[in-house]
Amino acid sequence: MKRIITIQDISCVGKCSLTVALPIISAMGVEACVLPTAVLSTHTAFKGFTFRDLTSDIKPICNHWKNEKIHFDAIYTGYLGSFEQLDLMHKLIDDFGSADTMTIVDPCMADNGKLYPGFTQEFAFAMAKLCGKANVIVPNLTEASYMLGIEYKESGYDEDYIKQILKDLAKFGAQKIVLKGIEFSENQKTIKGVKGKIGIASYDAQKDEFKWYFHKKMPQSFHGTGDVFASVLTGALMRGKTLEQSYKLAADYVVESIKETMSHADYNWYGVDFEAAMPYLIKRL
Repeated sequence: MKRIITIQDISCVGKCSLTVALPIISAMGVEACVLPTAVLSTHTAFKGFTFRDLTSDIKPICNHWKNEKIHFDAIYTGYLGSFEQLDLMHKLIDDFGSADTMTIVDPCMADNGKLYPGFTQEFAFAMAKLCGKANVIVPNLTEASYMLGIEYKESGYDEDYIKQILKDLAKFGAQKIVLKGIEFSENQKTIKGVKGKIGIASYDAQKDEFKWYFHKKMPQSFHGTGDVFASVLTGALMRGKTLEQSYKLAADYVVESIKETMSHADYNWYGVDFEAAMPYLIKRL
């Protein structure tokens, strides 16, 4: 059985970060080890949440793992809340990375054209350096724009614009890029039938190969779906799926989770019912 370590915060209530990564990756038949960077009573869309920083625990935990000679087949980083945590991830990748260890970085820090509260442009540039140590990165278009130091475009871009972003992201060092949240207002040169849909653009820098995957845009967005996506992607890669197979499964599972959530008249607002869609995920493996 493959073993991965995922490093991100845990919200006790909220269906995001480790609260989704642990059950999803485990259900996919992969051992999911966790390194919490902080513990919150709920995610940050709630009011009055409690927060405890766990940065000081990261180094001793890693030292113990080193003493036990624990090996990870993949390192998957999610939400990291400080420059210090970014630095610690550099060391963790140096200490536990190897020729047979895949590193996946989800640079969780921005969406819809804005950085999350507490983050700065300088942090985005520092995150770009961490992305340089990854094999695979999975930013959304907002995060990509901040890491590249360019203006975020909500609409009006074309295929060539996205291709250039992918190539520029690869210059950080990661050879495989999965860019989320792509919406074209019109059909493109090589992509047809995409109007009104949302999707993914991927780039394999070694092959200089671009690929695209679009699906129906759901009528409502939910907190934590990016974490669901990255967790499924990681699990699928560990199960031997190709990058394209992995992100297609991740995207489809997010859609199924949203459908399950919205099938109830009194659906919750704070996250998707990924649990109800789990049979769909397992059947697709």
